[in-house]
Amino acid sequence: MRLVIQRVTSASVSIDGEIVGKIAGGLMVLVGVREGDTEADMKWLAQKTVNMRIFDDENGVMNRSVIDAGGEVLSISQFTLNASTKKGNRPSYIHAASHDLAVPLYEAYCEEVSRLMGKDVQRGKFGADMQVSLVNDGPVTIIIDSLLKE
Repeated sequence: MRLVIQRVTSASVSIDGEIVGKIAGGLMVLVGVREGDTEADMKWLAQKTVNMRIFDDENGVMNRSVIDAGGEVLSISQFTLNASTKKGNRPSYIHAASHDLAVPLYEAYCEEVSRLMGKDVQRGKFGADMQVSLVNDGPVTIIIDSLLKE
């Protein structure tokens, strides 16, 4: 699985002009599931998401997690995170997981983050044409890949 995590002051996702998920501040997370991803990958990434210290403390040092900061999470499924651009100019999505794997892992990720935070995770709708709006704070953007476990 691959995540793009952005620290935001606000974020929302709309489908057909209707807002279906919205947060005032916290993390906006793009979630890409790849063939071969497992529940262990999902749990590792959920832990990383909620415990990553990318919010400022009282000294202006990034030393607080989204939980410490009292923030929220907006999670958006995005299969294009697994695009292969090695050949040519048209991305290939051959490594993106099929719906049979991607939907359950995406939903499980959202539920695990929600459980760890003790609050609901806002989300888009898997496979829908969504419009995402956000105000990146910092800007702070982190990319995490469960294959690399760096």
